[in-house]
Amino acid sequence: MRRFKMKIKKEYWIIIIVLIVILGVLFYSNSDKKIIEESEKVCFENNCFKVEIADTQEEREKGLMFKKSMLDNEGMLFVFNESKIYPFWMKNTLISLDIIWINENKEVVFIANNAQPCEEDPCPLYNPGKEALYVFEINEGLSEKIGLEVGKKLDF
Repeated sequence: MRRFKMKIKKEYWIIIIVLIVILGVLFYSNSDKKIIEESEKVCFENNCFKVEIADTQEEREKGLMFKKSMLDNEGMLFVFNESKIYPFWMKNTLISLDIIWINENKEVVFIANNAQPCEEDPCPLYNPGKEALYVFEINEGLSEKIGLEVGKKLDF
């Protein structure tokens, strides 16, 4: 009888451990953000930013809408399927941003400094007038602070 009880206890422990592992996998895989590992970031010279990637139409449309704050070492990188002119707006964006358009060679082609939040229609468009494959958003004033300008190259 005693052996039988010990067997049941061991089986319960195995079941508990398996459930914990399954819950951990489900929690991680259902995250609504794409978490970028430390090695995957956007850098300009010695200034690196951990980024959230927006590479689907839905993610690009949402962007940083409704986000109340962002650390100075964070940003969002919009990745498009082809080089085109991509105007941006600040609809429902709660923080001021620098918006940086980047070509396929990872060179900055345009910067909209201090783009302001827009809560009411019509919102102004920030149009680079130049083709880009990527758009990078960081807190306002940071591009000037780190010396980022048109023609400079980013590493990511």
